[in-house]
Amino acid sequence: MNRFLIGQHGRFDASKYVRDFKPGFYGIEVCLLENDQHVARLIKESAANKFRVGIHFPLRAGRSKLRDALFMASDDSVQRQAYDHVAGELDEMARVKPSYILFHYPKPVILDDRVDWTHWRFADPSEFVYESNYPLEEWEEKSEALFEWLTARGREYGFTPVLEFDALNRYIYATDLLERLLEKYPGIRLCLDTGRLFLQQKLDPFFDAAEVIRRYAVYADLIHLSNTRFTDRVETHHYPVLPELDPGDGWAPIAQYLGIVRERNPHVNVLFEHRSDAITSEQLERCYAWVDELLNAESSAQK
Repeated sequence: MNRFLIGQHGRFDASKYVRDFKPGFYGIEVCLLENDQHVARLIKESAANKFRVGIHFPLRAGRSKLRDALFMASDDSVQRQAYDHVAGELDEMARVKPSYILFHYPKPVILDDRVDWTHWRFADPSEFVYESNYPLEEWEEKSEALFEWLTARGREYGFTPVLEFDALNRYIYATDLLERLLEKYPGIRLCLDTGRLFLQQKLDPFFDAAEVIRRYAVYADLIHLSNTRFTDRVETHHYPVLPELDPGDGWAPIAQYLGIVRERNPHVNVLFEHRSDAITSEQLERCYAWVDELLNAESSAQK
């Protein structure tokens, strides 16, 4: 379990920390902390208890209209604002000595025109653009610029830049261009979110979540782990993964996903990005134990 993390969103929740964080865990990922007091508590606890900190950008709330930086925006002024905003936050984020800083990618999300995205959540229309309005060449150019910039900032500030897949289009799953970039800029790592990948497969008939995990797990430093239940709509999301949650009832096939991860990248870290308050303490222990078993099992991954 030395690769496990818990999340703290909005504030450093002392009761969640006591209940969810276990001896030997790798660390805590934080996002959108409300004030300096929560940042100070995080710094104090991480130093005293020797755990690592990851930041899901941004560290602090209330400094931008949107959570995610629109690094890939076609509008040059919007793109420049995104870069400038992140650059302006780096000195403060460095105070917590993050092992990684995570950004959603691509943002804006590039949506396949063939798919009905009604059930995908966006905070603002500026967070997405349709593929028909965003050429492959632009995606490739802006991606390389982002990888180069993040690599330089990671070296300067001593963190690993991590890109979490948002919704994906053919530029990522039907070409090898992203893999080429990841090979060219090996300091950039990925985050695979089981809930997002599962939901996209339910919405997008052209998308295969297991194949994306198989293909990109080798480039991942982090799994954002939770379960989602989808019938004709999203019934539940960010639910803890438990062995009794049957894919036949609409739940994500977590055992299959983690089996693939284990075979492709056994050293990846796992953030439990779930609502732990939805289950009992005994269930939470079973959740941790089951994931530990899946990641360390010797049997081959489910196909």
